Amino acid sequence: MGKQTIERLYAAFSNLDGAGMEACYAERARFEDEAYVLSGRRQIGAMWRMLCEGARMQGIAHWRLVVRDVRANAAKGRAHWEAHYLYGPGRREVHNRVDAEFEFDDDGLILRHRDRFGMWSWSRQALGLPGLLLGWTPWLRAKVRWQAGQQLQRYVEKRR
Repeated sequence: MGKQTIERLYAAFSNLDGAGMEACYAERARFEDEAYVLSGRRQIGAMWRMLCEGARMQGIAHWRLVVRDVRANAAKGRAHWEAHYLYGPGRREVHNRVDAEFEFDDDGLILRHRDRFGMWSWSRQALGLPGLLLGWTPWLRAKVRWQAGQQLQRYVEKRR
């Protein structure tokens, strides 16, 4: 059951379908990566919708998702995914490599999702020179997390 949920999640992501991604999460799900710490299906779904809309705005021709090594049982799972996209006003090319870990509820929905990626690698690509110089520092990590939270809050408020 867990493997199908992971495959459904990334099939929706590949098609930039944030609502389809949200449907893969349990109501009380938790998500965490380098930029976000989120609670609840609605908040997690808002993040995915925002990211999917952003990728579409940068141009679908620049979006590509590759998923591999999906492994899961009824309780836990993992996958490796790589996203190729343009980031920010400078339209910087990013190739982000992510290892995901999942826990599932009794219905096979995602209860916990943790994405791990190299922040310094991501920030060098996405932010250019500041990312190269500061991407390894706790200060830049905290700033990225703060900005991501603010961006998500504005996104949610616009859609109320």
